[in-house]
Amino acid sequence: MYYSSGNYESFARPVKPEGVDCKSAYLIGTGLAALSAACFLVRDGQMKGSRIHMLEKGPTAGGACDGWQYPGLGYVMRGGREMDNHFECMWDLMRSIPSIETEGVSVLDEYYRLNKSDPNFSLRRATKNCGEDAHTDGKFGLSDKGAEEILKLFFTPDEDLYDKRIDEIFDDEVFGSNFWMYWRTMFAFENWHSALEMKRYIHRFVHHIGGLPDFSALRFTKYNQYESLILPMVKYLEDNGVKFHFNTEVVDVKFDILPDKKVAKTIVCRHEGGEEEINLTENDLLFITNGGCVENSSFGSQNKPAPFNRELRPGGGWDMWRRIAAQDDSFGNPDKFCSDPEQSSWMSATVTTLDDKIPPYIQKICKRDPFSGKVVTGGIVTATDSNWLLSWTFNRQPQFRNQPKNQLVGWIYGLFTDKPGNFVKKPMRECTGKEICEEWLYHMGVPEDQIEEIAENSANTVPCMMPYITAFFMPRDDSDRPKVVPENAANFAFLGQFSEIARDTIFTIEYSIRSGMEAAYTLLDIDRGVPEVWGSVYDVRDLLNATVKLRDGRRITDMDLGFKEKIALREMLKKIQGTDIEKLLKKHEVI
Repeated sequence: MYYSSGNYESFARPVKPEGVDCKSAYLIGTGLAALSAACFLVRDGQMKGSRIHMLEKGPTAGGACDGWQYPGLGYVMRGGREMDNHFECMWDLMRSIPSIETEGVSVLDEYYRLNKSDPNFSLRRATKNCGEDAHTDGKFGLSDKGAEEILKLFFTPDEDLYDKRIDEIFDDEVFGSNFWMYWRTMFAFENWHSALEMKRYIHRFVHHIGGLPDFSALRFTKYNQYESLILPMVKYLEDNGVKFHFNTEVVDVKFDILPDKKVAKTIVCRHEGGEEEINLTENDLLFITNGGCVENSSFGSQNKPAPFNRELRPGGGWDMWRRIAAQDDSFGNPDKFCSDPEQSSWMSATVTTLDDKIPPYIQKICKRDPFSGKVVTGGIVTATDSNWLLSWTFNRQPQFRNQPKNQLVGWIYGLFTDKPGNFVKKPMRECTGKEICEEWLYHMGVPEDQIEEIAENSANTVPCMMPYITAFFMPRDDSDRPKVVPENAANFAFLGQFSEIARDTIFTIEYSIRSGMEAAYTLLDIDRGVPEVWGSVYDVRDLLNATVKLRDGRRITDMDLGFKEKIALREMLKKIQGTDIEKLLKKHEVI
């Protein structure tokens, strides 16, 4: 497997890999990573679908990318993911997945046309005082010292950040700024999370720094991501004969660990109450989704809190990874990520409006008609004075194909679930859906004497507790996640958010799809380049632009410099006068 850039290989069809007709594939899990790996096996590996087996512990595919209507419960979306134009592996795949809604076009075509005609941006990113504009006004609010702290992190070698927390790198100069409010609510970072992952995010999305305050950098699907992305991929695989084995828990994988070779030999699974073993040869390729960010997630209801399930059980992704990791050091260290759910958990809630009481408050804040079918909030709205650090969003409506036209479905989440609410004097984790809705209505400015009645009769709210949702942000070193294909692995690969990929960032759709592409291309030796992670971190234009935007447009000549630094800057500006360097700096408003 090798990386490529440019469009020379983007549209090339590789030759059929040697011996592929004699090979089979088993994929543990049916999240984005495993579905993507299977799609690449079919499209570029030209493996017969009948030789590909998807082993899924649940009754449906999709993993964390869900979006379902549960009978007696209501619409549920555990989360949602932003996308950008430089998800190179994602778009490479989605150009080949047919839309299930529009005949004759791909998922990429559908997505591209939608976001061209209805571009995303937010008209109000944050509120305070019960729905008033927080007047962040697109500013990061960083002092020069805060900007320097971010710049220092940007240039710190990875090895100096192993096992370090963000709050060991930043202080109140950053934590007290709008920048940190934007950042942690958009990406779900906590102060105690990994400084290494923070650095990776800054590197990966440096070209989008200017779009963070108003979300103009982002794009979204038409419906929830299960219906917009997962269902088309599942149909593509089913149409190609891929076999799905639902309600099949993989408990363990056994390996032969030899000095110069590691071979997956047996899959131990549980199906219909009985334990089964699938024996593998080196012609049987195994793709393992280890860990799981939505493992142990639980739903409450309108009148019931969501339980906090900490205990990891056999048949889950964490327990399986622990059993695998015990067999070889190169298989990672799951306990680095799953040992403290208090540090990796937060809650979401899906709210469905049932009448005309709530929509006017949504419209007042987002300044758009939520029933228009176009962008509504344009990303999350954060209540900056919320004890839960509550954020909420309504994407294009309807969010579900079968959603009634007079209803809206939106999403709420809180990072601090152990703190009492501002209106509901209870921790979020102890609240029913109705109580979470009450807290949200309070922060939207609904009169307090109307809140309880509206939350009871004008909405259905389903809470979801996710103990390991940001487990991948826990401080770590470079050996704690296994490489997609470990050294000397003969017939297996790791997939998803807990595999290790150079330069890319976890908690993104791209990371899952990239892991699937790299795994399939490596194990089948597909002769086509995997698109490299977008190189904006090496583009001087993006770096200059981000530097200026991060300082809210202040030029380097506006910095509070000492006497010697002012003299040095003046001399530098003289030397570049009349050169292309001066033109470049002026173009990006550095000087």
